[in-house]
Amino acid sequence: MKKLIGKVISLKTVNTAIVQVERKWAHPLYQKLVKRSKKYACDFDASTMQLALGEMVELAETRPLSKTKRFKVVNKIGK
Repeated sequence: MKKLIGKVISLKTVNTAIVQVERKWAHPLYQKLVKRSKKYACDFDASTMQLALGEMVELAETRPLSKTKRFKVVNKIGK
C-alpha cells in the first residue's frame, strides 16, 4: 500500500481535501535536484478530523471512492 506525505491546499468540497505532494529526484545527466509536484483528491471524515489549509498530512492508498478519489487522509503531521 502506497503512503505519501503532502500539504493541504484546498478544502472547498465536502469530505474531500486536495493535497499537493512534492518529490525530488536527481537528473540522470546533470545531477541537479528537480522538484515535481502532484495534486491528489483525498477522502477524510470532517466530523472526526479537523484540517486546515497548509497542514502536512499523511495519505494512504485505498480502493476507488469516486471518479477522482483514490487516497485517504490517515493522520495530521503538523504545519
